[in-house]
Amino acid sequence: MSFINRNHPQQVAVRGALDEVDDRTTPDEVFGPIADRFGGFSVDAAAAQHNARCERYWTRADDGLSQSWAGEKVWCNPPYSNLAEWVHKAHNEARQAELIVMLLPANRTEQGWWQDWIEPWRDGRHEYGPQTEFWRGRTRFIKAGQTEIKPNERPPFGCVLAIWGLA
Repeated sequence: MSFINRNHPQQVAVRGALDEVDDRTTPDEVFGPIADRFGGFSVDAAAAQHNARCERYWTRADDGLSQSWAGEKVWCNPPYSNLAEWVHKAHNEARQAELIVMLLPANRTEQGWWQDWIEPWRDGRHEYGPQTEFWRGRTRFIKAGQTEIKPNERPPFGCVLAIWGLA
């Protein structure tokens, strides 16, 4: 199954989120340079044992949304079926966290979570707002149970990094 936009809010509202879409690994060639750039991360806030990008990570059972991010350098590739809660959490934790770097789909900037928690604050508009970096092309992710990206598994959207904590 290719990476069709299957966890868009309209689909999730009708039938719920699909784990096979949310449960993907950020590949080393994407995560490695980001981790190097920021000197590593102390925790992966939305992970599973098979896709964690940091030694320390919070699983669904640990509930990264209920954890304190104070003093942490947070990496988060959130479940795309629940972006609003994760972006709101980052917005609320930005003053206490050392750094938060979140990988988000770039094709949803019209949605409430972007318009409420990123757009009014981003790129120098507020001291604790995120910096945003839109990426060229489409980032490919590794499906659960696989070790590599198969052909035609590119998502139908680009990505943006939202970075809270850059002074």
